[in-house]
Amino acid sequence: MFAKRMLRLQQALGEKKIEVAIITDQDNIYYLTGYHDYLHMEFGRPTILIVFSNGKTSLITPAIDENSAQALAKVDRISVWNDGSGNEWREELPATLKGISKIAIETDHIPPPVQVYLNQICNVEAFSDVTPILSNMRMIKSSEELQIARHAGQVANAMMTAGRLAIKDGVAEYEVALATSEAGTRKAADLLRNYYKDDQMSPNIHFLQIMASGKEITKTHHRATNRIMKRGEPVFLCFCGMTNFNRFKLGFDRTFWINEIADKSQADIYQVAIESQKAALEALRPGVTAQSIHAAYAKVIKEAGYEYPFRCGRSTGFSFLESPSLVTGDETVIQPGMVFAVDGSVSAPNFRAQIGDSFIITPDGYEALTDHPKTISEVIL
Repeated sequence: MFAKRMLRLQQALGEKKIEVAIITDQDNIYYLTGYHDYLHMEFGRPTILIVFSNGKTSLITPAIDENSAQALAKVDRISVWNDGSGNEWREELPATLKGISKIAIETDHIPPPVQVYLNQICNVEAFSDVTPILSNMRMIKSSEELQIARHAGQVANAMMTAGRLAIKDGVAEYEVALATSEAGTRKAADLLRNYYKDDQMSPNIHFLQIMASGKEITKTHHRATNRIMKRGEPVFLCFCGMTNFNRFKLGFDRTFWINEIADKSQADIYQVAIESQKAALEALRPGVTAQSIHAAYAKVIKEAGYEYPFRCGRSTGFSFLESPSLVTGDETVIQPGMVFAVDGSVSAPNFRAQIGDSFIITPDGYEALTDHPKTISEVIL
């Protein structure tokens, strides 16, 4: 799988007369090599993948991660560096890139220290951007990736079910977060054990739970706190960061109420959110543009008298945000094999409702990856 992706990239580089690509985004490094680890640039330690169009590949990574790189990275050569030793990660770049004038980088993702150093040592008038090549490669998922996506959907469903069961009058928000994380981890562990040979991949769900309750409901990316939830209050659960199985990400959201809807006006707002997602799904199919799906969703929201909404959805995969996005201005044509998170949402001054699910685009429509009740009678707990 990784070798095929690397070959596709090298062929694309050759077609565009690019001699070498310098890859620093961790998701792209995993996509191309299978190497995954943590705390690289967060701890000031870049990992750099060098891909020559003529077939050579090398990985420059911290010595502290050498054993992981040797076990996982599908590259021709691994070069390690240590903190404070020589010129660290910079050491071999001058010789590796000497005499090369056609170099591509990830313009919007390259760490500033790496960009600054490349500017100093490379004899090029301008770096080209390899991101469009990689984005295009990653846009249509392989059969192996789609299987991972389906398993990610099972992890998401387990988390949502556990979160739903944990939401109660008198319970703290963080208790819900504990329940969702445990359920997702157990489901992920089960799937990794039964379907995958990679025993280096952690099943643990490790993302701060996005949720909000009561008056905090209007805070879109609020995290779970000590707040005690109360009867009649709305509760929002979002797994757009937490659904991360085998490095594949999905989006998944629901709004609930505890026992009853204390403020009856919230029910009407919620119904508009439902209708906006429904409109997007009626438009979601191959052959249409990404922006047309957003337009169908936005039309419902605006005609109901609410403000123009944020994007209807986004493509997901081994990154939280991939191309294309379901938003005004994105004219990408939807194709089978794409994976999208598709939302319905409405924001009002004192209440916010959101419903989101993930889907695989099929030749004649879509396949749902996430599945949880959403009618208003079903989300009153």
